Amino acid sequence: MPLSSYTPTIDNRRYDDILAEARTRIPRYTQEWTDFNDSDPGMALVQLFAWMTDMMLYRLGRVPEMNYIKFLELLGIDLRPAQPSAVDIVFPVRESSSLPYVIVPKRTRVSAEDPDGPAPIVFETDRTLVAIAAKLDSLQSHDGYTFRDLSQLNQVGLDAFHPFGMVPKEDCCLYLGFKYSREFPQVELALNFVCAEANVKRPYASGQAVLQYLPARIVWEYWDGAQWRALSLLKDETAALTEAGQVYLKTPAEGLMRQSIVGEIAEERYWIRARLLQTKYQIVPQILSVSTNTVKALQAQTSKNEVLGGSNGRPDQILKLTYSPVLAGTLKLEVNEGDGFVEWKSVEDFFASAPTDKHYVLDRTTGEIRFGNGKNGAIPVGNNALVTSNIVAREYRYGGGARGNVAARAVKNLLTSIVGIDDNKVSNLRAAVGGSDEETLDEAKRRAPRTIKSRGRAVTLEDFEYLATESGDIRRAKALPLAHPDFPGIEIPGAVSVIVVPNSEIPNPTPSDALMKSLVARLNEVRLVTTELYVVPPSYRKVRIFADIVAADSADLGELKDTLNSKMLSYFHPLRGGEDESGWSFGGDIFYSKVYTRLSIPGVERVENLVITVDGREGQNCSNIPICPGELVYSTEHDLNVSYSFDE
Repeated sequence: MPLSSYTPTIDNRRYDDILAEARTRIPRYTQEWTDFNDSDPGMALVQLFAWMTDMMLYRLGRVPEMNYIKFLELLGIDLRPAQPSAVDIVFPVRESSSLPYVIVPKRTRVSAEDPDGPAPIVFETDRTLVAIAAKLDSLQSHDGYTFRDLSQLNQVGLDAFHPFGMVPKEDCCLYLGFKYSREFPQVELALNFVCAEANVKRPYASGQAVLQYLPARIVWEYWDGAQWRALSLLKDETAALTEAGQVYLKTPAEGLMRQSIVGEIAEERYWIRARLLQTKYQIVPQILSVSTNTVKALQAQTSKNEVLGGSNGRPDQILKLTYSPVLAGTLKLEVNEGDGFVEWKSVEDFFASAPTDKHYVLDRTTGEIRFGNGKNGAIPVGNNALVTSNIVAREYRYGGGARGNVAARAVKNLLTSIVGIDDNKVSNLRAAVGGSDEETLDEAKRRAPRTIKSRGRAVTLEDFEYLATESGDIRRAKALPLAHPDFPGIEIPGAVSVIVVPNSEIPNPTPSDALMKSLVARLNEVRLVTTELYVVPPSYRKVRIFADIVAADSADLGELKDTLNSKMLSYFHPLRGGEDESGWSFGGDIFYSKVYTRLSIPGVERVENLVITVDGREGQNCSNIPICPGELVYSTEHDLNVSYSFDE
């Protein structure tokens, strides 16, 4: 968003204040002036000068902030637009449907209720989904010796399990059983894998985002009634089941798959398995859930064929889209200058645009589209046949904001009915993440000095931290010099490890594999050649407070306990905790006295038996607890016993 609407006030006096001040000074300088009525000619002059002074103060008060804003604009700094959240949505097929599969079109809309507003939060699918009627209800692993039934764990999706056993080796398998009464169809089968946090404990090194080394080779096979046959792997977004994502398979022709009893499942199923052909896992993969009929959706809506108006042939013409904020790279703008509609190109500014370049500048926040002046960027030629409609937004997507970070199972209202899809069971199994509001002016001001300092190059530790937060939905970053994740505690010359904490409401935010790969790709472009760069997730220490609280006689026990528990949860939060409420400092020790002070709020008479535990281990009484460099703390619950003194 442009910064021109932000202006300061230096002198807040207005006309009435100036007039009153001038009136009180008259007796001091001209004692013979005694008529202060509005009919007096002198008072008319005082009122005139008060009005002129008011106008001057108003305009001068805008100068310093205006200069700062113009300086930001000179640097090319604008407020970042809102970002949309993303979520995985499941589209179950009706059990009564006679169709073997249902096509869920791209841009299918599903909404969630907004508790803070009347308008629903709308999500759109990013790609076409083939939803199969066959139900994935059986899951089991084989570690080379025995089968283990994982079906119940997969349905709950809370506890992680090892798809290839505790010690993955060649020929270990993950079996997927599909319950279906008819022939299994030939479709593009999408399997959605949700990985546990333990999978993203490994670092991402510079260069890995371009060519990532896969820790294992997996072959996908199906059972034809007599033997296992190879399946066509179309795409694997999971990097051998180490990252969350989709695995796309091409099932064989209808009739080739056969049902059978395999392993611990006593009922016949259609079976597909993932078999380890070669493994070099450094970290044993862990899975939270495997599901079908799942597709990623974005908190956005699509607008098509929107007529913006006609060109008037004047320079710097401005038109405006109906909806905003606009998602980056989604606007397709076409102009008909008499030879049919031609697509124009979006640019950041017109400084490098020639007089004939068909360019425009888009303000994504407001939806304003600005064309060139004939010297920098072409002026759209008017069309007599389409006087008011020769400029058309053929397609664009809009949406975004922190309100899109909805909870699990909140996205459940299918806006367009699809034949065969069970409308009542459409939902998101996981919470939506990644949505953020537009950047504030204060945030842009804090960003400006770091932008000038780094100049797009990562040399100092501050450069790495700043560029990391600039390269994705990262709330905090900490660069550790001479730190190699494979050699903790040993100084490695040239190594830099950047710890990143994403923007999230969960107690211990952990970046996804996709986010870490995008970050290392960005930082790899700006690092020095001699720098060995690693992007790593944070290491968390879980804190739990045990305390006996004696409340004042006038305090409400329930309300006081909720307040104290909320204060402890916020205090030990990696993003909003700490003394300054800007996030617990990396490697910040836990001081007994400060925790005691935090519990001593109005309504508390005294604190007794305060015990601080970290990762389940109790600290010594009245002693501080050290936290290793680079580590953060978090908490999920505290045991606070609140009672009155006369209850003792």
